[in-house]
Amino acid sequence: MKVLIVEDEKTLAYEMEAFLKKGFYLCDMAHTLAAGLEQLELNKYDFILIDLSLPDGNGLEILKSAKKNNPDAAYIIITARTNLKDRVNGLDLGADDYLAKPFYLLELQSRMHAIARRKFGITEDLSPIGEFNIDLQKRIILFKEQRIELSRKEFDLLSYLLLHKNRVLTRVQLSEHIWGTFVNDDYDSNYIDAHIKNIRKKLNIWADTEWLETVRGVGYRIKK
Repeated sequence: MKVLIVEDEKTLAYEMEAFLKKGFYLCDMAHTLAAGLEQLELNKYDFILIDLSLPDGNGLEILKSAKKNNPDAAYIIITARTNLKDRVNGLDLGADDYLAKPFYLLELQSRMHAIARRKFGITEDLSPIGEFNIDLQKRIILFKEQRIELSRKEFDLLSYLLLHKNRVLTRVQLSEHIWGTFVNDDYDSNYIDAHIKNIRKKLNIWADTEWLETVRGVGYRIKK
């Protein structure tokens, strides 16, 4: 998943980036309000982490803009402010959570997992997908009790499709949110197709993968 960190304390911002990258998140950073707004004009994100006290303005402006341009993202306000009004304003504007500084990075990760589970309707540790089960946090896929080995990007691709099940995701969307780059439509994003082919090949040994659908000319989706 792709994350935008809007934080002017650079040491904290880089610590958050390094920690989240270990959890297989893709991270962009902005240290000012202007830089954050610019990133939102250029990219789509799954999570946006926003500090309120930015050197050139209030981080709530990021939230206002993001809700218009990036409505599918989840938002966490991260700030040292203790004013209840700031917290209420952020939540009223659509923030999903509020994390007060100082905080443990594990707590941030836990809250992001909780938001993702709530947002995508995941109620169990193991999510069924055809005859398979996926544990998104432990990053494993099982057929009955047999663990199936996927590469890091294969798992990222499959889990992202699962989180958006029944929704067609284009190759451009998959590339941006998993690889962090846009693809050229003329190039036809062959590397995404190759990963899908490899996933099917590995899973078809155990059971069929009719639920992993190719939508011709558009992209892919996982059907219920």
